[in-house]
Amino acid sequence: MNSFPSEQCLLVISNAPDADSAARLAEALVAERLAACVNILAPCRSVYRWQGRVEQAEEVPLLIKTTEGVYPALEARLTALHPYDVPEIVALPLSRGLPAYLRWVSEQTLSSADGG
Repeated sequence: MNSFPSEQCLLVISNAPDADSAARLAEALVAERLAACVNILAPCRSVYRWQGRVEQAEEVPLLIKTTEGVYPALEARLTALHPYDVPEIVALPLSRGLPAYLRWVSEQTLSSADGG
């Protein structure tokens, strides 16, 4: 018997420019049921190339748990709310995990039955 949820769970990684932005993004995504949970991590230093120059900035990483079916809406909403012109939004499929946790992620996000 398959004890995993029928919908693929994803870990979405993004970064915010500061703690206040990170909190606003996390709250909106969870409140709108686009994410089951968002972990706001400690600030980190990011080094990246932007508009032809190497830049450095302090950023606040976000670990967002959602499902594949919700991902398009999450990506659109995160892009709309995010203060960056081109926010980092990358998704990784969760191939394994505690079945009860994966079920919880699926239950806490919008599904096709919810109209999402």
